[in-house]
Amino acid sequence: MRVVHWIRAAIIIALLAVGILMTNVADDFPGKFSMLYPNHKQFGILVLILAVVQLGLRGRGGVPEPAALKPWEQTIFTITHKMFYVLMVAVPVAGYCLSSTYPESDGVPFFFTSLPELLPKDEVASGIFTAAHAILAYGLLALVALHVAGVVKHWLFDQGPARRILDRML
Repeated sequence: MRVVHWIRAAIIIALLAVGILMTNVADDFPGKFSMLYPNHKQFGILVLILAVVQLGLRGRGGVPEPAALKPWEQTIFTITHKMFYVLMVAVPVAGYCLSSTYPESDGVPFFFTSLPELLPKDEVASGIFTAAHAILAYGLLALVALHVAGVVKHWLFDQGPARRILDRML
């Protein structure tokens, strides 16, 4: 589960960075449509697959007990992790729907193949999915920041078992 966690975390951070870059650069930016968008799409689908795999592993093998946390920290931990899984499914699904409905999209690549577009081309629907994908992605970015802040807090300020959270993650 640690390996899946770290692979998925690295991909998500890269996707967030690339997503912000590709939506804020000019259309003539080198590789914007030939590299950034296709790779953003395929790695987004990969995150969705990894999230489903990890949910299956969690269901099969349980979840490691969290370190000794205060009740308010346990509440934040539980809500944050549930929201991570919701967003790791919702963000790629919204992106897939965006790509399917966007009139100028040329499909959803997935490494050595292309995935079918499940929805018809539609500018209004595309606008809705664009907004949903962006809002959900920024929500995911906020959760990543909260997650990192929590780890840093435990590592720098806590004593006892809560301080060893970073050790457990590595």
